[in-house]
Amino acid sequence: MRLTTAQALVAWLTAQRSRTLDGREVPLFPAVFAIFGHGNVLGLGTALAERSAELPVWRGHTEQGMALAAVGLAKAAQRRQVGVATSSIGPGALNLMTAAGVAHANRLPLLLLPGDTFVGRAPDPVLQQVEHFGDPTVTVNDAFRPVSRYFDRITRPEQLIGTLPQVARVLTDPADSGPVVVALPQDVQAETYDFPDALFEPVVHEPPRPRPDRAALSRAAHALRSARRPLLILGGGVRYSGAGPRAVEMAQRHGIPITETTAGRTLVPHDHPLYAGPLGITGSASANTLAAEADVVLAVGTRLQDFTTASWTVFAPDVRIVSINAARFDAVKHGAVAVVADADAALEDLAPELGVWKAAPEWTARAAVVRGEWDAHIDKLRTPTVGTPTYAQIVGAVNALSDPGDYVMTSSGGMPGELVGGWRAAGGAPSMDVEYGFSCMGYELAGAWGAAMAHDGGLVTTMLGDGSYLMLNSELFSAAFAGHPLVAVVCDNDGYAVIARLQEGQGGSAFNNLYRDCRTTHTDPPRVDFAAHAQALGCAAFTAAGLDEFRDAYARARVAAVELSRPAVVVVRTEPAAWTESGAWWEVGVPEHLSGRAAYDAAKTGQLRHLNG
Repeated sequence: MRLTTAQALVAWLTAQRSRTLDGREVPLFPAVFAIFGHGNVLGLGTALAERSAELPVWRGHTEQGMALAAVGLAKAAQRRQVGVATSSIGPGALNLMTAAGVAHANRLPLLLLPGDTFVGRAPDPVLQQVEHFGDPTVTVNDAFRPVSRYFDRITRPEQLIGTLPQVARVLTDPADSGPVVVALPQDVQAETYDFPDALFEPVVHEPPRPRPDRAALSRAAHALRSARRPLLILGGGVRYSGAGPRAVEMAQRHGIPITETTAGRTLVPHDHPLYAGPLGITGSASANTLAAEADVVLAVGTRLQDFTTASWTVFAPDVRIVSINAARFDAVKHGAVAVVADADAALEDLAPELGVWKAAPEWTARAAVVRGEWDAHIDKLRTPTVGTPTYAQIVGAVNALSDPGDYVMTSSGGMPGELVGGWRAAGGAPSMDVEYGFSCMGYELAGAWGAAMAHDGGLVTTMLGDGSYLMLNSELFSAAFAGHPLVAVVCDNDGYAVIARLQEGQGGSAFNNLYRDCRTTHTDPPRVDFAAHAQALGCAAFTAAGLDEFRDAYARARVAAVELSRPAVVVVRTEPAAWTESGAWWEVGVPEHLSGRAAYDAAKTGQLRHLNG
């Protein structure tokens, strides 16, 4: 089949299919997000236009934003579908870099197709080309290498035949999942080649479910059977494997309290008697209390990052960790008893190994007790008060007004601590995306656009602060123009309030975070009218001055988003100094002359005792 390189690539994209967790066959690549420039408009752009009925193309308004939308799509699709983003060369390509970092840190599939300079070099240097004095083969796209799971530059059309199977492997493999970057020089995009028909035959991708090594499984079972106070941690790998029901059933059979990581949130119904709450810094005091007392921890599908482990101070020094993970890289961390396998397959095979073993009954009962104490604490924080509402009160209102099939999102600032720690889930299908692997400001709006495309169970609500809104808001217009409904709750607390809390809480001076502490030549600096701005971007907009007004505004926004098929934005002033605290420690570098250094040194001692132990 004689095609250009670009035509062959697009034909291959349209032929790839995927199997969802519930068994449906869907396109592996359901959407392409594109901003065209001279580096991709004629080659790839022409090929996409020819197949637009089969492969929907959505116009983005920043390369970073549209690529983040592709990331949000993949997360909402449980990694069973992949968003594609293409840009021109130079600044357009580099603007994709942040999204690659988000996908890499969160182990989410993303296909990036940046344009590149001419392989032939006849017109060098071309517009937007950055010349490397010592290596003429280097372009800005080489900067993607540290944030790519797989990187290639296509310099001959026939190279697609070898590289495309590798692209599919990485995007659909549970252990290797992450961003793939295929750089496309603009002259090669337009070159033709006689491609084999077999390259374009439909393929249905079903992520492999590797079963555990028997010896490793036996060691894990032996460690668990020795426990009186075991704790189960469910991470994102449980979500993507669809292993949530099996994990809960195993916990019930053996009386094991359950906690969740940020990526594993909403896998367990909040009112389940074994649910101890979310773990870590943005989690709950209830889960952290049990973590400190547990003698064996079974960590499933988690890389145990610092917010989950409270910088490795949340566990007892002599705890034994059993780790089930599809990626050996993650499974072996921190001296764990490593089981490399799919989460669902491993839990299925582990069941007969555990026999009739059960945790100590008094330990099993602790889960409901400590979570009840945490629930009472959250209820108190959510209680209506006079004056400016808090984040906890806003989250409580959204939680109460949401339907079981809805999907809630956030990414950065103070909202992850409120949403992870305070949200009460119905359980079942995953219904939360807290991007806290990279904590990318602006993901809240861009990612919500992609999530709105992929999530078909209910309405997407994204929650963010004024700082994230100002960081990246252009994809609100993309979603409005495209006709994708969602609700964005913008909490205006007058700056980067959570970083101000960190700064001042450790003894630093209030500086450059809240607007009142930032340099300006004005005695009365301007403020942003977020509602007017959102309206200018084609969104429905609502404002609220207090908690009662917010409840009413959010309820009306939900209706408007669906009826108008576009985003609805709710703007509410929030208290900048009231936060939900789990009591866990987070390691940040504290200078010796600040007042927070003494507490830092004390916590560091406990951390080292745990790691050395």
